[in-house]
Amino acid sequence: MRYVCDAPDGATWFRLETDDEAEAEAAMMHHAVDKYFRRAEASAREAYRAPKGAASFEQAIGLKDHIAKVMPLFLTLRSADGEGLATAMLPPAGRNQVNFKIIIVGRENADPYEDHERAIEALAQHFGIELPREECFPYA
Repeated sequence: MRYVCDAPDGATWFRLETDDEAEAEAAMMHHAVDKYFRRAEASAREAYRAPKGAASFEQAIGLKDHIAKVMPLFLTLRSADGEGLATAMLPPAGRNQVNFKIIIVGRENADPYEDHERAIEALAQHFGIELPREECFPYA
């Protein structure tokens, strides 16, 4: 996981970067973020085109950067003791995109805004986007 930003009450937002991290998040939070992570990563890999004229052993040069650029951000909010509090999926690079459905959920897909609204606001401020409950919590 990679640090993203601090949140109130000692909580911290981190970016999930691997399948294993997404699987651990899904197990801890009792939801299916791992499924969405794998789909997004596969789609990003599929969209990658190696540089023209690159030798066969150089075909993957730039793949990691491409995936990081085009894949949605999968984030976890953790308490100071490491407890999972919320999971978020934001557009690539945290920039608003037309038709991208931002999702923020708590444990077992519960509403995270009830207990972590200030932390979600900190994330919104960090990326300079709005994350209103009525648009980001899919089960409202």
